[in-house]
Amino acid sequence: MVSTVWRGTLTVGLLSLGVSLYSARERHGPTMHQFVRGTNHRVRYRKVDEETGKDVGSRDIVKGAKVDGDEYVILEPEDLSGLAPGKSRTMEITGFVPADSVDPVWYSNAYFLSPQDQSAAKPYRLLCAVLERTGRAALATMVMRDREHLVLVDPQQGVLTANTLFWPDEIRTPSDVMPPVAEADISERDLGLAEQLVEAMAQDWDPEQHEDVYQKRLQELIEAKSAGRKVRHADERPVQEGTVVELTDALRATLKERKGGRARAPEPRRSEESAAGRTPAKKARTSKKKKASAPEVDLEGMTKKELLRRAQELDVPGRSKMSREDLESAVRERISA
Repeated sequence: MVSTVWRGTLTVGLLSLGVSLYSARERHGPTMHQFVRGTNHRVRYRKVDEETGKDVGSRDIVKGAKVDGDEYVILEPEDLSGLAPGKSRTMEITGFVPADSVDPVWYSNAYFLSPQDQSAAKPYRLLCAVLERTGRAALATMVMRDREHLVLVDPQQGVLTANTLFWPDEIRTPSDVMPPVAEADISERDLGLAEQLVEAMAQDWDPEQHEDVYQKRLQELIEAKSAGRKVRHADERPVQEGTVVELTDALRATLKERKGGRARAPEPRRSEESAAGRTPAKKARTSKKKKASAPEVDLEGMTKKELLRRAQELDVPGRSKMSREDLESAVRERISA
């Protein structure tokens, strides 16, 4: 059984119940330590005086806050003791907010809340049920490890969860860390294709379908070396970057691939001169009889490159300067002629 992180009383108005807090997360992967190569000597870190190189005991260490340049304000333990919130075993609910109104960027640590005993089960179930019915989450404050925390209490998986939240001055806005994103006109065509792609890739959330490949390989490596064996993993080809592909072509090709069709990866955009200078394919040996019996072609599902190739076969004039929509129209006219 996992040990409790905190025990206390959850209160909302005059209603109170004893609860225990359990961490919803656990350490991921094997524990690693540092050793001196060729020995079994562990590497240790000591606290030393940077001027004398001598070890410093914990009692002789104080904290200092940087204020300007190389100037620091020294803070003694008694200076800090008066700032810490009083010892409290109460998680006080101060209000209820829409459950989906708190952006995930505010979440810090996740915990499960459990009733401490049988008498707390009924009010616990009541709070869980009312939050589910109203679609709201409870905002609360609590003191843990000498720090005050803002907490969001929410029903998940049939129990109450408690997520500690960052304080407002701990959260950055996009404008604090990144340049503005350039404006761009999104066409209904591209938006429609993107929507089809999203629907084609839609799936239920199943965390068991995902795994940390690095940690899996690390564990295999540790077990192999422990048994005196060697392990090798095939190198994965890196994803090519820097290729310029027309957005519409990329969407169409990806959608075609997701639907199980014969998808060709869209090629980098070429200049008009380059496209015009390519050796044209042989003119299609079409006849009226062949045209009449030819199966219907899905022009809408073709990329610009595929349409350009078809336009070459049909000897469409001016094809190298046409947009994808113009190519589709021209090819359609030639086929139906």
